[in-house]
Amino acid sequence: MMQQASATDPAPGRRPELVPDPDAEAARIAAVRRYDILDTPPDGAFDRVAAMAARLFDVPVATVTIVDTDRIWFKAAHGLEGVAEIGRDPGLCGSAILRDDTMVIPDTLKDPVAADNPLVAGEMGVRFYAAAPITTPDGHKLGTVNVLDTRPRSITEEDTATLADLAAIVLDEMELRLSALRALRDEQARREAETRHAEAERARAEAERAAREKAEQDKAAIAAFASTLQRTLLPPALPVVPGLELACHYRTASAHDVGGDFYDVFPLDGGRWAFFLGDVCGKGPEAATVTALARHTLRAAAQIDADPVTVLNALNTMLLTDVTAGRRFCTVLFGLLEPREDGGFTVTLATGGHPPAYHVRPDDSGAVWVRAVRPKGGMLVGAFPQAPFAQTTFSLTAGESLFLYTDGLTEARTAEGAMLGEDGLTGFLHQRTGPVTATSLVEDSITLLASLPDGAGDDVALLALSVPHPHTTPDGSVAATAHTAAAPEHFGQE
Repeated sequence: MMQQASATDPAPGRRPELVPDPDAEAARIAAVRRYDILDTPPDGAFDRVAAMAARLFDVPVATVTIVDTDRIWFKAAHGLEGVAEIGRDPGLCGSAILRDDTMVIPDTLKDPVAADNPLVAGEMGVRFYAAAPITTPDGHKLGTVNVLDTRPRSITEEDTATLADLAAIVLDEMELRLSALRALRDEQARREAETRHAEAERARAEAERAAREKAEQDKAAIAAFASTLQRTLLPPALPVVPGLELACHYRTASAHDVGGDFYDVFPLDGGRWAFFLGDVCGKGPEAATVTALARHTLRAAAQIDADPVTVLNALNTMLLTDVTAGRRFCTVLFGLLEPREDGGFTVTLATGGHPPAYHVRPDDSGAVWVRAVRPKGGMLVGAFPQAPFAQTTFSLTAGESLFLYTDGLTEARTAEGAMLGEDGLTGFLHQRTGPVTATSLVEDSITLLASLPDGAGDDVALLALSVPHPHTTPDGSVAATAHTAAAPEHFGQE
């Protein structure tokens, strides 16, 4: 729901100020209350977002705020120690939540509304202000992620997108926190009901029957919640990349646990594209938190500097310093695609402790040429402060493919009880007789897993990229294709 606002009559020389619509504001406040976030203790996840915003934008002050009825409450404040809340009116954050996009004021002294704000006119002397609204899925703006500076400045569209991504990370954290609170309250309610029904034998029997029914409902609800949360951690669909075919597949080992595998493909500047695939240690809500943090960090870091090793270093620092990550780490392959003038792409691929990718193409004998892309070095991400990461560069030309996977594929057991392993996967790729395309690689790998006695015992994510042979079109261009092999599904029955 969009926050409706109207303009008051301005004084001479001033621009109109937006005033929230009373009904929309009441609905927004109800959303704030629903998240139960006001006046909660400090939380490292939100503190890290504020610190990351200050570092990314090179500003002295960055905050995460929630806008209440009559106050601006600081959930996190980097560079603004000792301040827990300020009055809402007049307030920069109060104005920012009335907008649908990021609010940017390059010079507050030249803005007739901001010029009178205490942060501008007072001792702090704020001269630059930018804020991205923290927006719920149903459109309510709970607050903002802000960056402030004591000197005028301007920012790019990429910077505003980064600030919006940080606001999305804040909302992800709030959603996970709200889900945990609801689960705890449901569990407490269930135990209280069991205690009341245990007072008599007849009541106990009824309670047992009710508990069985509730358990089935909880099982279905948990599976539905896990599936919904999993979809929020993965891209809804692969993009269309000119001159490239894409295919992916994702399945979790259990319908009741959120998996830790993740992948994405997204555009950068200058016609370049980035892609990544990774695996977080563990499953469940904690792994989901790290998955969300990793995905958003990789995307945000790549917009600043797309060098793959630099991006992995940024993720390593974030996982080590964000308290919500705990002691969890992940393995990641991060790649950069640059179109070549003669067709195909130059690929730069960096590894952070992940199994190798495979570069494949048909050879003259009818078999498939297979090369493991394994840059020397590259430790786990989030395990050590000075972890080294390694990258390699190669060409992906017409008829060639790049295949990425998580270890749920290589750890699947064969009929003899042994793990498929990298040797087994290499042999499978080499002995294939079909076309070497992204779609065929993913579909044949799914068929391979289905043929094993127990399928996969762990989550499996697959991502394949291939350069098709040019299709001649009326204008002589190459047709762009994209294919998603499957949405997130589950192996086996629970």
